[in-house]
Amino acid sequence: MRDADDIGGRRTLGSALIVDDHPLFCDALSMTLKAVAGIGRIDTAESLGAALERLAIPPLPDVVVLDLNLPDVSGLDGLIRLKKAAGAVPVVVVSSLADHRMVAATLRAGATGFVPKHSQREVFRTAFAAIARGEGYVPEGVALDADASAPITDREDAIERLSHLTRQQSAILRLICEGKLNKQIAYELSIAETTVKAHVTAIMRKLGVQSRTQAVLIAQEASFASVLHDSF
Repeated sequence: MRDADDIGGRRTLGSALIVDDHPLFCDALSMTLKAVAGIGRIDTAESLGAALERLAIPPLPDVVVLDLNLPDVSGLDGLIRLKKAAGAVPVVVVSSLADHRMVAATLRAGATGFVPKHSQREVFRTAFAAIARGEGYVPEGVALDADASAPITDREDAIERLSHLTRQQSAILRLICEGKLNKQIAYELSIAETTVKAHVTAIMRKLGVQSRTQAVLIAQEASFASVLHDSF
């Protein structure tokens, strides 16, 4: 069960959810986290769908550890879905896709930290100590300042913009992608039509667009409709 953060932004890491479809790696990572981070309770999920089901049942874990290569997800889509479900719980990506560009894109999409999958124990110790202090973690040798100024793909840009939406805004955007009007969206989500209009305005502002059509194009660029299909 998650404890409140204490003064200085520290948090207790007593439990974790590992999302990875390789049982042997899950076992090895579980032992590592218990040994170097003192995490006593560790649950595992072999797919994004299973992880979302687990996160729907309280209490939430204190930290989520995510592999980017899962059987039911593509690229950074899984991270966005997981962030929506996990709320304030930090999500640490542990992946073999550890080039500078991927690390930078992952952090832009909302990950609290990134640890290359085959790092030594001391790297995991350092990373999770930083997470416990309420900080993020970037692998040694990765220059985010340089990566941040480099061009990113259209899909990475779309994912970064979409990561700023709230769960309610994400649900509304999904329905906009399905061609629903404000009145239909209000009915489906059991909210007032004026509330839908306010959210649509906020969505367009966060995405930096002027019309619903432009918002849909950004969503399509990131495969956003499929990303949110089972998130609500």
